[in-house]
Amino acid sequence: METLRQLMRNRALLTFMLGHFTVDLYAGVLPVLYPLMALEFSLTKEAVGIVALAFTATSSLVQPLFGYLADRFGSRVLAPASVVWAALMVAVAGLAPTVGFLMLAASLAGLGSGAYHPLGASSAAAVTGELQKNTAMSIYTVGGSVGYALGPLLGALAFGSVGPAGSVFMLPVGLVSALLILRSLWGRPGLVAQRAQAVVAEAPSQRERIAWRPLLPVVGVTMLRSWVSLSLITFIPLWYADLGYGAEFYGPLTTLVIGGGAVGTLLGGLLADRFGQRRVLLLSLACTLPALVLFVGVPGPIALATGALYGMLADSSLSITLVMAQRALPGRTGLASGFILGLGFVTGGIGVPLVGRLADAVGMPAALLSLSVLLVAAVALALCIPRDAPQRAPAPSAALARGDD
Repeated sequence: METLRQLMRNRALLTFMLGHFTVDLYAGVLPVLYPLMALEFSLTKEAVGIVALAFTATSSLVQPLFGYLADRFGSRVLAPASVVWAALMVAVAGLAPTVGFLMLAASLAGLGSGAYHPLGASSAAAVTGELQKNTAMSIYTVGGSVGYALGPLLGALAFGSVGPAGSVFMLPVGLVSALLILRSLWGRPGLVAQRAQAVVAEAPSQRERIAWRPLLPVVGVTMLRSWVSLSLITFIPLWYADLGYGAEFYGPLTTLVIGGGAVGTLLGGLLADRFGQRRVLLLSLACTLPALVLFVGVPGPIALATGALYGMLADSSLSITLVMAQRALPGRTGLASGFILGLGFVTGGIGVPLVGRLADAVGMPAALLSLSVLLVAAVALALCIPRDAPQRAPAPSAALARGDD
């Protein structure tokens, strides 16, 4: 726990965590908007999945590019700008007059989200020590998970008051967050700027051959887990709307699923630093399978508990796979972050409309239960990841841990 307390005093890490919180807050708002837009435009579940794909695909595909830019130029301007862009586009999405406009707004919102993720992840990795990487990245990731969890809840409040146009009420959150990030990065150039410049300067000499053997199964696990998680989060509101529940139930339910993921992400990072990444990854994936079956198989108020359990288990490996990718691409933390997040989440985005089409054919419960097959495949791929290599890096200095200038 001393590692956790030490990292929570790292002001640079917390700055990038704030940006992650904000962009994922907007990603969490959109699933609550979809049932309202489905009613307005008479959309099928497959069509809703395609709209969700517009956000996810754009967000995912641009991440390697922005990861490369982060490695080359740092993130002092791009990070707050991407937060503002995402805020503006989500605000516009609720005002969409047509389905095509909605898809365009979702795509452009995805651009802002996709730009921030590798910028924030590479910068968060740069301001922490090697022996604390899993815990540090779990803290950074938890910022996004908490934002993602609060998004459906805040969205339900905003949309419940004035309908889809309530998306404009979410705009000030992004503007304030961007100003705080900009002030932190420009007003305190010491640690963040020095560390970012050091990573850029050292990257060419540190770059080694990509470790494809551990990287490929990690990417595969990320793809499959993303497919399951994005499908579930996207269709929980639609499923419970079909069951007769209102936004006052499925909004908090979605929040609890994602909030459970935030707890699991933090626990997973702590356990991985203590017991090894591969071991924790395998255990979390294996336990997610029965949790998914329980959540989908027994709908109703009990889902508030089983959904939180599922989210905690499913996301406990989230930061672990990110750190695995960063270590497989030494000297390229931005590219690694964009690669693992972008490629992983685009697969999840493509899978959402496929699950939606299956739900139109056989019903939502059967479609969601079919996701268990993907979890079995993820466990099989995780078994192909080599055992953890011993850690030899020195612990970070006290000044680095605090985020001092």
